[in-house]
Amino acid sequence: MTTELHYDQQPSFAAIDLAPISSDPNEDWQHLVLEMFRPELPTPPVQKPRLYLVASTFGEEYDAEFAPEPTSAADLPDINDLTFQFIHNVVEIWARRRSASQVQTMCHHLIFADLQRKAGQQKLVGRIRKIKVTQPLDGISESTVTIRYGDRLRVVAIRFEGLDGRWLCTALTLI
Repeated sequence: MTTELHYDQQPSFAAIDLAPISSDPNEDWQHLVLEMFRPELPTPPVQKPRLYLVASTFGEEYDAEFAPEPTSAADLPDINDLTFQFIHNVVEIWARRRSASQVQTMCHHLIFADLQRKAGQQKLVGRIRKIKVTQPLDGISESTVTIRYGDRLRVVAIRFEGLDGRWLCTALTLI
């Protein structure tokens, strides 16, 4: 008996309906041995934070070629250490225990002029109690500092902007 093969016929398959037993997608991997072979989920690419592109100009006009260039916080020194050192110097300047020229490179010239006017207004050197630093956008840091002057608590608001490869104080207010 011979069987003849027909190559022009397509094979036929029966359809199988697979219904999930559980709604938990991790159920198949609950066994201890299978846990080792669980496929890793692809990690989403890390997006760089958006850089704040408009620097504070205080009404000054700059030629486009010489305008301050925003800098990302990743390219600048640690803002927490800088804020502590800066406010420590400013508190001593307000008590006229330190020269204002020591923070001149860290301040916008209008903020520095205001700091020089206020030098010596406090009779005591304040004690720094608490510093809270936030970064609402990349290249911007806003801080509040609680300072004790004798029996009185005061707050200092500071804003730093990353400009031209350094942190620059663009706001300094004693409340």
